[in-house]
Amino acid sequence: MQTRFSAAQLADPDVEVSEKILRACVHCGFCTATCPTYVLLGDELDSPRGRIYLIKEMLEKERPATAETALHIDRCLSCLACMTTCPSGVHYMHLVDHARRHVEETYRRPLADRLLRSLLGWLLPRPAWFRRAIALGRPFRNLLAAMPGRIGALGRLMPRSLPPVGAAGQGTRTVPPTGPRRARVALLEGCVQTVIDPAINAATLRLFARHGVETVLPEGVGCCGSLTHHLGQEAPALASAKANIAAWEKAIEAGGLDAILINASGCGTTVKDYGFMLRTDPAWAARAARISALAKDVTEFMAELGLEAPAAPSGLAVAYHSACSMQHGQKLHGTPIALLRAAGYEVREPAEAHLCCGSAGTYNILQPELAAKLGARKAGHLTATRAAAIATGNIGCITQLAAHMDMPVLHTVELLDWATGGPLPPALENGYRSSSRSA
Repeated sequence: MQTRFSAAQLADPDVEVSEKILRACVHCGFCTATCPTYVLLGDELDSPRGRIYLIKEMLEKERPATAETALHIDRCLSCLACMTTCPSGVHYMHLVDHARRHVEETYRRPLADRLLRSLLGWLLPRPAWFRRAIALGRPFRNLLAAMPGRIGALGRLMPRSLPPVGAAGQGTRTVPPTGPRRARVALLEGCVQTVIDPAINAATLRLFARHGVETVLPEGVGCCGSLTHHLGQEAPALASAKANIAAWEKAIEAGGLDAILINASGCGTTVKDYGFMLRTDPAWAARAARISALAKDVTEFMAELGLEAPAAPSGLAVAYHSACSMQHGQKLHGTPIALLRAAGYEVREPAEAHLCCGSAGTYNILQPELAAKLGARKAGHLTATRAAAIATGNIGCITQLAAHMDMPVLHTVELLDWATGGPLPPALENGYRSSSRSA
């Protein structure tokens, strides 16, 4: 794509990067076939190629975002399927992130939209307050779920019950291995996940301990910044990144780290991008790059470490939902599947595995109609596998899929933990054997 940015514009490091991304696009249109919003709407402006034209026009001419531009950029899930498809290597993720920041800086949204985005950006990264909000809303869940639009989406996505409060945030803790130590890692406990499903972190810690991994849970590590980053709220996103980097550095100084592990793939994609996000900050650039180099998804790490033989293979038929941030953001599609098969599960892959389920951070709240269509479409494909359970690697996908189907939805690490000697995952407690026989 030809661009006409001035030298003064290119002096801005964000514009410099975006200009290179824009020039890489050759208008081939391969991205339209794998873009969820284009598949649903058939509108060129709701395809990556169309959004690229809108972003170019906005940045090159230094124009404030219009309502139309904001609409089409907001409809982007940042699923990054276009990056997997693109033969020219267009780094759409960094381009759309830049565009989201520009929209937030130059476009005044309607009051209700501003308030909701501000609330989500403030509430979700704060587990204690998020938990209180859910507790207050639960008695009205069914009433809210019956309402249209965003209010209805909030009701349908709200968990029916709240697990017990976990230990997150209670100072630096270390979970020792049960045998000889093979590695020392830090685990990002997350924010939303610790409230909605703390069993995921518990299973991760058991799995690590069983495999000789000492796990550090450093004080001061909180939200990865992904939620605010994708809302275009860059200041809180970078503040979260810096706080985490500083906390992980202390853990490195205290005893070294072989890896920083993340069991929510959306968070992992962001932590792996810290080096880019802070590349222009002299005080943080090298530090951020060091942390990004240590970041790995839990399945990525377990594949390198080697999974021990299953204690009692269940043969359970599992449909694997590859989260967009896992397969497109981190390029990890086959790794979790191989681990599940090594653990004794029969893994089935659904049709249209490349398409997003509609979760995408806060997308299923801010774009409820499109998210519901994608959720129903994904649920149909997963149901068609006739598996007994669904495995995935992202808490957002777990919440979205659970709202659209009755099949148990688990984190991959819960199944790996169970197969290697851990307890039966809570989602399977209602008789997995009968379900697997009928599959």
